[in-house]
Amino acid sequence: MMAKQPAAMSITEEFAAKVRQEGQRERIMRYAPMLVLLVMVLVFAVICGNAFASVNNMVAILNQLAIPLVVAIGLTFVIMIGGIDLSINGTVGMSCALLGALVLNNRMPYDLGMFGVLIAVGASLTVGLIIGLVHVYLKVPSFLVSFAFMYVCKGVGLLSYSGQPPTIIDPLIMALPKASFLNIPFITWIALAVLLVCVFIQEYTAFGRYIYAVGTDETILSAVGVSVNRVKVLVFVLAGICFGIAGVLWGIRLGMGEVMVGDGMMFPAQAAVVVGGTSLSGGKGGVTNTIVGVLVMTVLANGLLLMGVNPYIKTGIEGLIILTAVALTVARGHKVISK
Repeated sequence: MMAKQPAAMSITEEFAAKVRQEGQRERIMRYAPMLVLLVMVLVFAVICGNAFASVNNMVAILNQLAIPLVVAIGLTFVIMIGGIDLSINGTVGMSCALLGALVLNNRMPYDLGMFGVLIAVGASLTVGLIIGLVHVYLKVPSFLVSFAFMYVCKGVGLLSYSGQPPTIIDPLIMALPKASFLNIPFITWIALAVLLVCVFIQEYTAFGRYIYAVGTDETILSAVGVSVNRVKVLVFVLAGICFGIAGVLWGIRLGMGEVMVGDGMMFPAQAAVVVGGTSLSGGKGGVTNTIVGVLVMTVLANGLLLMGVNPYIKTGIEGLIILTAVALTVARGHKVISK
C-alpha cells in the first residue's frame, strides 16, 4: 500500500512559511554579532587570563576603540543608504595635518587654538559635501568620487605642512591625551559623545528615518515629497564631520599633525560596520550595530596582540571575519551593493 503524500501548500501557506523563515534569519543576524563578541571575550579571558580581563586592559580597549568608533559611525550612515566612502584614509589624515599646522606648533607661525580645530573638521565637512554633490548631481558612483578625494585630501594634508609634520606645542592640546574622567580617557569620552549624537539622529529625527528609507527603497521617499538627493548629500556631510573629528583626535593623541595617520583606517571601519550587522545593500543596521562591530574588531586585535600572534596572521584572521560577515549580511537578488 502506497504511503500517503503530504498535501501541497497553498500560495498563502507558502508565503507565511517564507515570512517565518525570513523572520528567523533576521533574529539570528540581530544577535549573531553580540554572540561573537561574547565568545571572543570568554576565549581571550581563558587563554590570556588577567592580562586580558584586568581593569587596565579594559581601559586600554576603550582607548583603542575611540577613533575607529568615530570613523565607523560616519561610514555607517553612508552604507545605510547603500553607498560607500573610500575617502577615509585621506580625510582623516588631512584633518590631523591641518590641526597640527593651525594650532601652536614648532614649524608654522599659526596659533589658532580651538578655531584651528574647527577649520580641520570644517575641511572634512567640505570634502563630504563635495563628494555628496558630485555623486548625487553628476551621477558618479560614490566609491569612485570618494576614492579620488582620498588622494586629494592627502595632497592637501601634505601641502599644509610642506612635507615635514609639525609637532603640536599647544599646552591645552598636549594635556588632553593624559586627561581622564572615571578612569576613562578624554578621547574616549569625545568618541562616546559623537556616538550619542549620532544615535539620537538615527533614532529620534526625521532625517534618521529618511536614511533607512533611502537604503530600503528611495522611490517611496520620493513619492511622499522628500528630497532623496538632499538626504544623500547630508549623509556624506555627516560622514565627513565624523572623519574630521577622528583626524583631530589622532592629532591630539599623537601630539603632531601627520597625514599618514589615516592610512589603514578604511578597512577596519568597513569591517566594524559590516560585522556589526549593517547590510552593504543599505536599509538595515545602524549606529548601535556598529558599536558591537567596533568592539568585536578591537577585542579581536587586543586579544591576538596579548597572545603574541604574528601581525600578518592577525590581518588574515580579520580578513576572514569580514568575508564571513559580508556573505551573511549582503542582500541577495538584483539589488546593488553600492550606489
